[in-house]
Amino acid sequence: MADQSQHRVLARKYRPQTFEDVLGQQAVTRTLLNALRNYRKRLAQSFVFAGPRGCGKTTSARILARCLNCEKGPTPEPCGKCTQCLSILDGSNPDVMEIDAASNNLVDDVRRLRETVGFATMTSRYRVVILDEAHMMSKGAFNAFLKTLEEPPPRVVFVLA
Repeated sequence: MADQSQHRVLARKYRPQTFEDVLGQQAVTRTLLNALRNYRKRLAQSFVFAGPRGCGKTTSARILARCLNCEKGPTPEPCGKCTQCLSILDGSNPDVMEIDAASNNLVDDVRRLRETVGFATMTSRYRVVILDEAHMMSKGAFNAFLKTLEEPPPRVVFVLA
């Protein structure tokens, strides 16, 4: 019988690990790399990644989370070897939250999210909240989320994909 603990979905197994690995999105990756190089001047509190299915929105958001939380960073080139990078790669980092906004699109879901982001990070420099399918949030949920998005707590970065 095969060991199920080592099973990974094919898309995750071959997912790009750095912005250099992301194909066909040079303008976007260059912009993100420049933002990370100049982060001391100003780091955006939120990012919007838009595009058709499969173009790398969630992948880029995960790479951004690693860039922000790498022990060498924030850096445009995460090491991929430190505990922060490894925990983000395997999905076990408690400060990087990937939320399916299509399924969690109620006002109560946003209230829980607002409560969560109000706490300090557990192990990372930044709490990165990736709202996948953000366009699917209900109008009421998005209105409830708007104030938090406009004025997030310190060290919180939102990525709407």
